[in-house]
Amino acid sequence: MNNRLAIRKCTDYDKDDIYDKIREIYDATGGPDVRNKKVLVKPNILTDDDPAKCISTHPSVVEAMVLFLQSRGATVLVGDSPAVHTAKFNGEKSGIRQVCIRTGAEWVDFTNKPVEKKIGGRKTRIAAVVDEADLIVSLPKFKNHELVYFTGAIKNTLGLVPGFHKAKQHALHQERNKFGEFLVDLNEIVTPGYFLMDAITGMEGPGPGRGIPVSIGLLIGSTNPLALDMTASRIAGYDPLIVPTSRTALFRRNWLNSEDDIIYDDGPELSSILKEDFTRIPVSTFNNIAWQFLMKRIKFLRKSERRPVFIHERCTGCHKCIKICPVNAIEVRPAYKNHIILTDSKCIRCFCCSEVCTDDAIEVRRKLFGV
Repeated sequence: MNNRLAIRKCTDYDKDDIYDKIREIYDATGGPDVRNKKVLVKPNILTDDDPAKCISTHPSVVEAMVLFLQSRGATVLVGDSPAVHTAKFNGEKSGIRQVCIRTGAEWVDFTNKPVEKKIGGRKTRIAAVVDEADLIVSLPKFKNHELVYFTGAIKNTLGLVPGFHKAKQHALHQERNKFGEFLVDLNEIVTPGYFLMDAITGMEGPGPGRGIPVSIGLLIGSTNPLALDMTASRIAGYDPLIVPTSRTALFRRNWLNSEDDIIYDDGPELSSILKEDFTRIPVSTFNNIAWQFLMKRIKFLRKSERRPVFIHERCTGCHKCIKICPVNAIEVRPAYKNHIILTDSKCIRCFCCSEVCTDDAIEVRRKLFGV
């Protein structure tokens, strides 16, 4: 791993153009030799949905990366595990299944006989392919995230935890800083060898599932997840140290000692690509453990938090929110199929319910005095 980072402007999802830019970025940043290696390409598939919604890594980026790795002599596997991982999931709606068919890359089911690894002192189930592949290439998406503000390279590794085992981690790590620490712990044990961010279009507003697609026009690559995340979040207009994963990783000094250690001399001037009008997640002024402790115990303070708010007339009764909730804080009101109840005192503000709702029936906002 090194500290080099490269950026290329890329305004549309033309596969051939993306392929050429991947080659330039990979070589400029010292991407690892993949000849005769088994490489897992791990996109970000939050939910299997239309690529135009900007929920997942675009299939053109996935295909271009697969073809590039194959051209360098790699045997390529592709896989991910969405928040709600059903037996029928294969990435078809996102277009990534079709990429595998066209390229001959093998699709991997992450729920098939997962292995256990000790992450942060606890045993955690991880997709078995991490022990089978010689290298992981991670393809995060440029998106906001209600819990950790901005999702990126470090957060994308969570997809290696299959299915509802991801939600379990929210129950074990109930505060955003603690969850950020877990994500860094995970990356220390299972570290992808390369990261390429699909920032051709990004998601502003209430990400990672309900936000608004917006043109960013970039591809960003590095062997260093922290270098990528700090740069991408700064492009989005965040102070990188606001993002819990970046703050934790920088404090541990595993990948960087400071932001100044990032070597960026291959791409456009950063000042020219900053997205000052990017709609960001409101950052809590009281982002510390003591304040979180108080909010859980003082009713007035807890009501002032951003929280899931259910829009009953939009609900179709799919119950994904109930299935994903790691602390069983959501249930259906008896005799009302589409009337969901949130037990506020149980809710840990992980926002998993909002992430998986495909009907726009859950908003994350403050609900002060019943408003």
